[in-house]
Amino acid sequence: MSVTTPPRTLVIVPAFNEEDSIAHVIAALRTYLPDADIAVINDGSNDHTGERAEAAGAIVLHLPHNVGIGAAVQTGLIYAAEKAYDIVLRSDGDGQHLSEDDVCRLWNALHDGDGDLVIGSRFIEQRGYHTPPARRIGIMLLSQLISTINGQPVTDPTSGFAAFNRRAIRLFALSYPHDYPEPEALVVAHRAGLRIYEIPVTMKPRFAGRSSITSLRSIYYMIKVTLAILIGLLRPALLIENEA
Repeated sequence: MSVTTPPRTLVIVPAFNEEDSIAHVIAALRTYLPDADIAVINDGSNDHTGERAEAAGAIVLHLPHNVGIGAAVQTGLIYAAEKAYDIVLRSDGDGQHLSEDDVCRLWNALHDGDGDLVIGSRFIEQRGYHTPPARRIGIMLLSQLISTINGQPVTDPTSGFAAFNRRAIRLFALSYPHDYPEPEALVVAHRAGLRIYEIPVTMKPRFAGRSSITSLRSIYYMIKVTLAILIGLLRPALLIENEA
């Protein structure tokens, strides 16, 4: 009788100054996915994020200074590609994605489905998550733009909760947008021929701290990302073949 080897899973947690929440995030993820490895990408924090992540038993990749969320996520994906992980889950370090049901459903949706990239969407179903008006308008405009480019509905282009298979890991280890990366990454993935799906998830309030995205930054974010996406369409698409 053959024994199926479970897929090697890595959860990557980009974190900048999340000393008050990072140990809680690691403990919860370890409970939800006990067979997964957890890698915290310490993005040049000037608090005790790195030390607390190490004390909690996570793999910690220390970046020498704050390089931003895109480069931090790509660092985790490069590590996953080099270590030959089969599945990567990305979860933020603020505790907003810590629902056991959602974490397991995201993993199952990738493992059991035919998608290369599965996104946890806050907006497929109404689950009590309220977005500030300026940010919500920006998300809606980006959703329309990316849905038009990709030829399929995209409801939550700014979600930081996602699962990647080996094909997606290899793509984004090679190229991942560095500044406000999530919307651009969806277009990069589509142009590379990846299959993208969304599942509904519940977003919790931050475990600690506050978001750095203000209403004014939301407007700047929308304009900058829109321009980046349109300029990116002028570049040749990266093509990632399926593994034999």
